Amino acid sequence: MTAIDTAAAPRRHSRLQTWLAWLGRKTRIHTRFFLMLMALTAGIVIECGRPSSWRRPVQREFWRVLHFALKGSLVPTCFIALVGGIGMVYQALYWLSVLGEEASIGNILVAVLVRELAPVLVGVILLGRAGAVTLTELGQLHAGRQVRALRMQGLDPLLFLVMPRGVAFALASYTLGIIFVLATLLFGFVAGSLLGIADMSIWSFLDNVLRATARSDFVLFPLKMLAIGLMVAATICMTALAAETHDRLGVLMARGFVRGILAVLLTSVLFSLMV
Repeated sequence: MTAIDTAAAPRRHSRLQTWLAWLGRKTRIHTRFFLMLMALTAGIVIECGRPSSWRRPVQREFWRVLHFALKGSLVPTCFIALVGGIGMVYQALYWLSVLGEEASIGNILVAVLVRELAPVLVGVILLGRAGAVTLTELGQLHAGRQVRALRMQGLDPLLFLVMPRGVAFALASYTLGIIFVLATLLFGFVAGSLLGIADMSIWSFLDNVLRATARSDFVLFPLKMLAIGLMVAATICMTALAAETHDRLGVLMARGFVRGILAVLLTSVLFSLMV
């Protein structure tokens, strides 16, 4: 072996070690975050079922976050429902009327709107509105060492900061999901009626959709919406409370949004696979 080959071998070995170390470090970080997120979510579910956890400050925080999440996300939800109603329900009414298959409108809307589209869009809206504000609030509390001050006083940040936000986001997600589905159906049907596409009454249209809804949808849809809201809150809280001191707010916002989108999509896919 020449001197050049002898010198190149350690360099290749060093590059391989560096690449493996980088891969292992990234895998460990993301695996650690996922496991901590699952533990945090389980903690929220367990603690919210205990009456002793709902002290008066926790109740006030819960109602404040719930009011803000619903108020801040209601207008975007109705706007997206208007666009979705015209772009999906109206188009479905039009093309099915052309094909003479108006009776199958319910099956299509339940499969696309109720089971897949509504949970994802509502989760993204909730993440972009209430989630961003929550990330900023908790990030500032964490940077100002106020979370540490709570621990030093013997107060659990899970009960006072995370648990009320998790329950509030879950209920807000479920409420906004119901509003989104009903508003999308209503806006789409009104657009079809005004343009002379829908030949049936509003009651016949809603009855068609209701008949196409399976019994499992009445269970899976609420569970899916509650789970998406809970996962959005848990992801945002975990991102804010696990931030480093040198993390800037812009980096923290981008990190929380990406993680929140992944949480919404993965939760929706998991529930869809259960059907």
